[in-house]
Amino acid sequence: MASAVKAPLYTIEVLRLAGSLPGPRELDRVDGSAQLRSPTCGSTVQTAVTLDHGRVIEISQEVRACAFGQAAAALVANHAAGRNRQEVAAVLAALSAWLDGSSDEAVAWGFAALEPARARTARHGAILLPLRALLAAIEAAA
Repeated sequence: MASAVKAPLYTIEVLRLAGSLPGPRELDRVDGSAQLRSPTCGSTVQTAVTLDHGRVIEISQEVRACAFGQAAAALVANHAAGRNRQEVAAVLAALSAWLDGSSDEAVAWGFAALEPARARTARHGAILLPLRALLAAIEAAA
């Protein structure tokens, strides 16, 4: 994996995803919210959700993170609708395993686009943060 560290960090795909992150918006109804901070890098994500029978129907995120954190938040914004707590927890577990190298299985929701960060553990906290905040917001609604 040493050669992966020398690969370009911010690919066009990572930057495209980061640039596509929608800004925070006011939800008609907030069922759960959470604000989390990564102790590794200082990134913060504030997430609010509206749920229907435990499934996300609307999400709003305020993200202060590097391009990887922003790209991860954009993927979460694109894929959160219709998901429940168990589905989000499963994606979070799979992404964690993929990032730390304990699994090479394909990661759902397009997180494979963040491949350049796998060898850079300092970026993992920012990547996991949007999913952790979504999970915490869903759990806060319960």
